[in-house]
Amino acid sequence: MSNAINTNTEVASYDYIIAGAGGAGLSLLHYLMQCSSLVTKSILIIDKSFNKTNDRTWCFWNKDASVFENLVQHRWNTISIHAQGFDKELPTAPFSYKMIQGIDFYNSILHNAKSKSNIHFQEATILDITVIDSKNPSKGAKVDWEGGSAMGGYVFSSLLPFQMNQLNAAAAYSNSLQAGTSSNNKAPFLWQHFKGRVVQFEKPVFNKAIAKLMDFNVPQQGATAFMYQLPLNDKEALVEYTIFSENVLGIAEYDKVLDAYLAKEFPGATYTTTHQEIGAIPMTQIELASTQAPIYTIGALGAAIKASTGYAFQFIQEQCKNIVDQLDKGLPIQTKVHNTRHGFYDAVLLDVLFHHKMEGAEIFKRIFAKNKAATVFKFLSNTSSLLEDIQIMRSLPTSIFLPAAIKVLLRRS
Repeated sequence: MSNAINTNTEVASYDYIIAGAGGAGLSLLHYLMQCSSLVTKSILIIDKSFNKTNDRTWCFWNKDASVFENLVQHRWNTISIHAQGFDKELPTAPFSYKMIQGIDFYNSILHNAKSKSNIHFQEATILDITVIDSKNPSKGAKVDWEGGSAMGGYVFSSLLPFQMNQLNAAAAYSNSLQAGTSSNNKAPFLWQHFKGRVVQFEKPVFNKAIAKLMDFNVPQQGATAFMYQLPLNDKEALVEYTIFSENVLGIAEYDKVLDAYLAKEFPGATYTTTHQEIGAIPMTQIELASTQAPIYTIGALGAAIKASTGYAFQFIQEQCKNIVDQLDKGLPIQTKVHNTRHGFYDAVLLDVLFHHKMEGAEIFKRIFAKNKAATVFKFLSNTSSLLEDIQIMRSLPTSIFLPAAIKVLLRRS
């Protein structure tokens, strides 16, 4: 990696330090490089490895061209939802549902950054991030790693206490957050955990125009589970088993369900697996880390993930764009992206799912059965109007969701 920092005993100082070169850290770097007033600021990126792999797939929807439109591998204008006795196709207009491969995203931003003399890289595992003077945040923060350290006017960290593709560590972290809390008083904390395969069949088997967004005709694991089927062409697709639950599964359990699903959907057809991905995303409104200026959390650590669904990519982009806009204008940094109204809806749905008051399959089936895909997309993107919110709410039973809403309100009071 070019632009490596000097490792002598003198502590280097930077305008901005980005701790973690994953989706959030590199998104922030991208917007910093696009801002004319900040483009010459000195930036240090620290990550344990810049040798990136295709560790995840990001999917999102929007009406117009995305900032990363050149990286979109595939898009769909029709989705389908499936549950027992229910099959429905929905056009997504005016939205398109889009897919970006993680490796393309990482490489594009890193390639651009390597050409900038003001951007520096340190490959290391971070040991500590500390405020230099808590009474005077303008003095910045210090980042330590084995064998070195640096100071930054601002530090933006996305470093979770676990790696999102290390499921055992993710489960242990969840348990530590809830340790000593009775089951009745636990704050809702679920994992969106998954394993996916890109499968290549010998003969055409997929309708490449339709993305199966949710197929609930799979083992529910006592929680909410669905299969995600995104065809890249008529022979190839990403097929991913996704679960919302308190505990993650052993790898063999995901494989068992994937094997059975592919055998049932495509009996007798021969395929090869060309890529696999596995991970766990926190679904919670519990703060995973506190923020103290000039250290700010971003991405999953900074509560950018939508608590009720685990959707992340759009909200990470919104968070990072907002931060850069605030830096550009000299405003105090505010990282929150989930507004009060939609954050409340998230809390209610998360409470219902966490306490098993209604099956997730039934909730999402009702929402998609009674609403257009565009309305649901807006609701899930926190951009729906109050009238559209009411329309979504009318899809769900008041007897279940009203008590949950009251419980959330009392918890917040």
